[in-house]
Amino acid sequence: MRLLSRILRPRLEATAHCDLPCGVYDPAQARIEAESVKAIQEKYQGNEDPEFRKRAIHIKEERSDLVKHHLWVLWTDYFKPPHFEKYPELHELFNKATKKAGGGPGGTKASTDPATGQELLDYIAQIDKIFWETKQAA
Repeated sequence: MRLLSRILRPRLEATAHCDLPCGVYDPAQARIEAESVKAIQEKYQGNEDPEFRKRAIHIKEERSDLVKHHLWVLWTDYFKPPHFEKYPELHELFNKATKKAGGGPGGTKASTDPATGQELLDYIAQIDKIFWETKQAA
């Protein structure tokens, strides 16, 4: 068994500075999921069927988690100290956006009100604007 594990052990270990191949960062991933969240909230409001509503809530919560994931990747992997120096509002903006996608009061994960979905989209639009300004400067 030891011989087999030694033979199958990788001989080369590779590391990277990010979890995604360089150049593929884009707030569009978060925006698309946030658009789904808002659309689900709207469909939820227009349908009284309890089974439909239960499924809608489940999917909305999954999509809200995906929004948070995509925002966190941008926040922690794409944006660097020089960006935060040039855009001092960026940390607070990401904090507000991820909380808006969360399960706390006013978050899309906890709310079926499409207004919360729109607020999340508004935060993502602000992040998107800054993101593309930083890409232009690069």
